[in-house]
Amino acid sequence: MSKSSKALTAAALAVAWLTAGPVLAQSAPPAPALSGLSLQQALALAQERNPDLRLSAIAVRNAEAAVLSASAAPNPTLSIQSSSINPRTGVGSGGLRDKNIDTTVRLDQLIERGGKRELRTENARRLVEASRLDVNDTRRQLTLATSEAYYDLLAAQERLAVTQETTQLFDSTLEAAQRRRKAGDIAGADVERLQVDVLRARNDARLAQADLARAQLALAQLLNVCCDTAGIRATDPWPGFEASDNVADIDRLIEQRPDVRAAQARLEAAQAARQLALASRTRDVSVGVQFEHAPGDNANNTYGLAVQIPLFVRYNFEGEIRSAEANLDTAREVLDKTRIVARNDASRALQDLQAAADRARRFEQELLVAAKKSADAAEFGFRNGASAVMDVLDARRTYRATQLDAVTARADYARALSAWRTAVMKEEGK
Repeated sequence: MSKSSKALTAAALAVAWLTAGPVLAQSAPPAPALSGLSLQQALALAQERNPDLRLSAIAVRNAEAAVLSASAAPNPTLSIQSSSINPRTGVGSGGLRDKNIDTTVRLDQLIERGGKRELRTENARRLVEASRLDVNDTRRQLTLATSEAYYDLLAAQERLAVTQETTQLFDSTLEAAQRRRKAGDIAGADVERLQVDVLRARNDARLAQADLARAQLALAQLLNVCCDTAGIRATDPWPGFEASDNVADIDRLIEQRPDVRAAQARLEAAQAARQLALASRTRDVSVGVQFEHAPGDNANNTYGLAVQIPLFVRYNFEGEIRSAEANLDTAREVLDKTRIVARNDASRALQDLQAAADRARRFEQELLVAAKKSADAAEFGFRNGASAVMDVLDARRTYRATQLDAVTARADYARALSAWRTAVMKEEGK
């Protein structure tokens, strides 16, 4: 390759890179800073960046395009026909009007009857409404998934903090035990037992670090950010306890859920489709206007009218009607099933919330307090030579297990609260 060809190639590559740069920047926007993330920020990012929500919004645009197609009236048809052309004598001389050709110009228009266009448009509009409600239901499910992933991350952070704190306490206890062994106040076997617990605590801390990384990646996937930016840290506290006994209007709330309303909209669309299938038995009429020109003077120009009416002598749209009725029955069953699922979902979420609240409250008010007092007393006694190493180990294990169980209880309550809120979530703006 010559030097001039190489220069041209390099220039072309440079232009292609510069022109592709803005496109690449638009298709892959930079990820936001996630080192300190609140729940509301996570929910906002998920609704902005999640691909499932974007796909459901595209489905709405597709349904809206179907409304344009359904509401359009039939286009007229223009036809031009030439006949009486004799290949032996030819078309003759002179201008076009003097040729030996019969020319016919015809305009036909289909007139729909029985309200077909209105029913077709109604069906498409109901499907648009269902698609928009599907977006809200996708947003509802995304809210639940993001909230659960956020609280999983918060729980993983606290578990790591507990295990790291326990490891530090075991290290300090081991140092105190080694000093007591040098003074001859403790047996070497007890120090070895304590060493085993120190190693176990370090393993638990390493496992907690891995769990934290998995929780960060799970939330990053919902936020549609790259795994390289998964250093996410949750900053919100655990949610407070809320009263959930008033469920008198649960049926009304269920009827306002987006998935139930979407099923209702599809039922109304199926009803319109059935009426449209029945309207197919109303005959559409085609009206035509015709102009015919024959060779000669203007007296040979003629006009005509035509009306076309279909004859239903062999088929009367029985298949379309039965199919529409079957679809209507299907839509009814889907609506009933959606209502039952929504009601059971809300009832299960309420039961889980009440049980999780009782468990978390018991840990907060009783178990953690008692375990902390026991661990502090055993630690104080061991440091002052008043208790054996096994006593402090048992108390430390109990306190660590109680702390981890308390974190799990808080996370269970937070997830149950999110599930309850989304189970009775109303359509936005209602």
